[in-house]
Amino acid sequence: MAKCHVCFRHCSIDEGSIGFCGARTAKDGKVIAYNYGKVSGLALDPIEKKPLNNFFPGSYILSVGSFGCNLRCPFCQNNDISWSEEARRYASDAETISPQELVNIAIDTRDKGNIGIAFTYNEPLVGYEFVLDTAKLAKKNDLKTVLVSNGTAELSVLAELAPYIDAMNIDLKGFTDEYYDKLLGGSRKQVMEFIEEAVKHCHVELTTLIIPSENDSEEEMRELSGWVRELELANEKSIPLHISRFFPRFKMTDRDATSVSKVYKLADVAREKLELVYTGNC
Repeated sequence: MAKCHVCFRHCSIDEGSIGFCGARTAKDGKVIAYNYGKVSGLALDPIEKKPLNNFFPGSYILSVGSFGCNLRCPFCQNNDISWSEEARRYASDAETISPQELVNIAIDTRDKGNIGIAFTYNEPLVGYEFVLDTAKLAKKNDLKTVLVSNGTAELSVLAELAPYIDAMNIDLKGFTDEYYDKLLGGSRKQVMEFIEEAVKHCHVELTTLIIPSENDSEEEMRELSGWVRELELANEKSIPLHISRFFPRFKMTDRDATSVSKVYKLADVAREKLELVYTGNC
């Protein structure tokens, strides 16, 4: 049995078994990335789709995803590669690509406006070894590297990645422990610590998806945006906040989509503290 060090779960994994995230296994007494190089999606996306509005706006980036996730968001928009039954079936059949092959594709798409590689779609940190190996090669070829993450990882993982990552969009899904614990199965404390450290190393933008009756109060948004403002002041840099509209999906179809007026109102609340606030899915 081996213990995983990636996130707060610290899964103890038997030889050949799979951890909670569905992406890490034990081999020869060590935890490794079971999803290493296994690609579920590859596309050339506008950088704003990550979303990153203040990092090389107007450019494109080669987006790559694998499978697995260490949260259990019932509203996941990529559930087919995160933690659904379909994701588990997909794991054994995924196409495998090497870091060098991925970098070569990124280089070949430069003439289409590509600036680099974004690790996205599923939670990339559950297979951070592939991210690290690819990002090192990308930097040698003057490619930008982007991480789109839920931020649920130990700072030791961030320390390995930080020198090779140019920008991140990190989900700050809510601002109460109850929301993270009961709905997502996560740790708000770990996410906040991850964000606090990440902003010291690269460009960071944050995303909050507004779920009706869960994290949609003005009071919570004031607390969240106030904390982000403190980070801005401490690091002397702007941290854009994306406030996005929820649509019923996956295991959360018991409520309507967030009203556009609610998203706009919460964005106005956030602007009491922050200069760069964007609305999404409206």
